[in-house]
Amino acid sequence: MAETARMVNIYIMGKHYQVPEGLTILMALEYCGYRMIRGCGCRAGFCGACATIYNFKNDSQLRYDLACQKTVEPDMYLVQVPFFPAAKALYNLEEIASTGEQVLSLYPELVECFGCNNCTKTCPQDLEVMWFISDALRGDIREVVNKSFDCVMCGLCAARCPQGIVPYNIAILCRRLYGRYLAPPSKHLEDRIAEIEAGKFDAEIEELKKMEESKLRRLYAEREIEPAY
Repeated sequence: MAETARMVNIYIMGKHYQVPEGLTILMALEYCGYRMIRGCGCRAGFCGACATIYNFKNDSQLRYDLACQKTVEPDMYLVQVPFFPAAKALYNLEEIASTGEQVLSLYPELVECFGCNNCTKTCPQDLEVMWFISDALRGDIREVVNKSFDCVMCGLCAARCPQGIVPYNIAILCRRLYGRYLAPPSKHLEDRIAEIEAGKFDAEIEELKKMEESKLRRLYAEREIEPAY
């Protein structure tokens, strides 16, 4: 006789549901009949689309996670934040400088950070958000890149900042500046681009385009992955 799944009580937007134990929050939402149009991206790989806030029936402390990763728990109260209305500076990367002054001119609200650390406590990736905001304020673009490298742009840090700072937009600006102006050239990448421009892979690409889907899938699954340098 098949074992019956244990059901747990959860609350979505205040409404009571019972779902099988072990489901992720995202799967539980769909189990309850919610059609995920926003707040649903990669479904299993930290794309940042499914930012979720929750607490428990007898514990009002707010907690934060990604719905594709966090499993449901009994008496969990859930609400998603698929988009937070955070201001984003407009700029042309080719026309701005890779300096701290430039970052501050695009995001002057940086100076209003008073170190409450809500952003760090909120981050589902456990990033040191407040510290890379401090690095940005000091103009240390390289350190912002190092500390924010795993940011998935979920927006939860901005949702919790009492000063209206948008840490993830500041981080992506610094990563773009670093990649465009400060990162050392990659010889491996330059060589590959030269090979592509010389037509080295043209015949192979044409062969792949004509290949049956089943063979193409098998070829992909059996491919040899080139090591990083």
